[in-house]
Amino acid sequence: MSFRTLGYTAVVAALLVTAGCSASSTPPGSAAAAKPLPSVSVTSPSPSASTTPAPAAAARPNIVFVLVDDLSMNLVQYMPNVRKLQQDGATFTNYTVTDSLCCPSRASLFKGQFPHNTGIVKNHGSDGGFLLFHSRDQERSTFGTDLQSAGYRTAFLGKYLNEYQPGIRMGGPGPYVPPGWDQWFVGGNAYPNFDYKLNENGRVVSYGSKPKDYLTDVLSAKAANFITTTAASGKPFMIEVSTYAPHHPYTPAPRDADLFPGLKAPRTAAYNRAPSGSVWLTGTKPKLTKAQKQRLDEEFRLRAQSVQSVDRMIGNLRSTLAKAGVADNTMVVFSSDNGYHMGEYTLPSGKQTAFDTDVNVPLVVAGPGVPAGRSLPQVVANIDLRPTFADWAGLPAPAEVDGHSLTPLLSRTEPAEWRHGTLIEHHDPATDPKDPDFTKDSANIPPSYDALRTGTFTYIEYVNGAVEYFDRTTDPDMLKNVAGTLSPERLVELRSAVRGLATCVGADACWAASRAVS
Repeated sequence: MSFRTLGYTAVVAALLVTAGCSASSTPPGSAAAAKPLPSVSVTSPSPSASTTPAPAAAARPNIVFVLVDDLSMNLVQYMPNVRKLQQDGATFTNYTVTDSLCCPSRASLFKGQFPHNTGIVKNHGSDGGFLLFHSRDQERSTFGTDLQSAGYRTAFLGKYLNEYQPGIRMGGPGPYVPPGWDQWFVGGNAYPNFDYKLNENGRVVSYGSKPKDYLTDVLSAKAANFITTTAASGKPFMIEVSTYAPHHPYTPAPRDADLFPGLKAPRTAAYNRAPSGSVWLTGTKPKLTKAQKQRLDEEFRLRAQSVQSVDRMIGNLRSTLAKAGVADNTMVVFSSDNGYHMGEYTLPSGKQTAFDTDVNVPLVVAGPGVPAGRSLPQVVANIDLRPTFADWAGLPAPAEVDGHSLTPLLSRTEPAEWRHGTLIEHHDPATDPKDPDFTKDSANIPPSYDALRTGTFTYIEYVNGAVEYFDRTTDPDMLKNVAGTLSPERLVELRSAVRGLATCVGADACWAASRAVS
């Protein structure tokens, strides 16, 4: 049987024969080693805490998916419960988002498709956002509808798609709830984490500014309640908890507001240094000012503080799973919609580039049959999560997806073949002041581009035909564009590979395109 159609149950049966292996809990790509960890607790799910026997591992697993907003690799070191999840499961070190921008990335997650197939390339307006996603009838087929049709009880909590507002009706008699979700607790522009509204199953509820109203904590409590009540029913469930943290304005929970005094943005090799030979970050671009550096340090400290509530939530949800007796049959997935740069390449805080700071984000999976402490180097992308969830639910991959199930990679016997590279496509950048990801200084926003990222290099082709090539084996910080050293034949090969990926439709075509270059 092909690894693309290999079901969850068969993989788990094989995995149960094997034992886990150990690995460092320090996340690949982070600067965790030398810095003291915050004095926060790690919540470890204990099998002895279970009140009812866990279902057999061969049963269709429950799925808990925690998606955070703008989380960069360098924040994982401040998240002990995430590092515990890494110890208990597998970390994909070459996980890449299709676009380092919120709505296009989230659309890719829901659909399992590249942006050129979802049609969502921006956060709002005529070529992006919730309104376009809805008008194209995209919500009729997502991983939510997949799982619900398979008999799962489903829930979505937190941030949905840009432009969605809790009271929006979309022609219906009440506040709109998309298809595919049995439980719906979703906000609009709730980035401050206080003084927001949630659509709670078709009823708009307002929250205030008291510590108990802090949004991540509210989502955590609602998610725990969903897990407890659904587990008691014996029905399989899938829940996505999508936090607004640590997106700007980086609001921490009040109890975390004094953590990490003196913490500064990491001074990596790329900090305040423009890449040589860059086609859009020229050598004449001003370096960061003293005021900008100070602001970046303040922002990074706020980001480290704001992810503490996310980390506690993960610990709380895992403990809830254990107490409900379903931890042994639940896949827990942690990731981010995109990364974030803070001073690298002389850029103030932001995203949208093809640098690893922005496109290479954490993906951690723990659950039945996943060997503990594994670090997986294969090139994977957010288009792979929808077919993975379908695989776990015993469903075939939806016909429209561009990605592939990750289940074979989570086994000890990995497939002999996998993709060589994946596509990053960023078009019509967020230059509108109404966009929550708007960057005031347009010089910090790259032109539209398509990029090919493999396990060893990144090739970027801009809208004007200019190209960049970064050899990450010798230049992991991506500081030297060496496209000029490539042969004409190699450039033709790379251009062809990017065109193939940027126009592919469907799993087979996109799979072939992903293997067209090495």
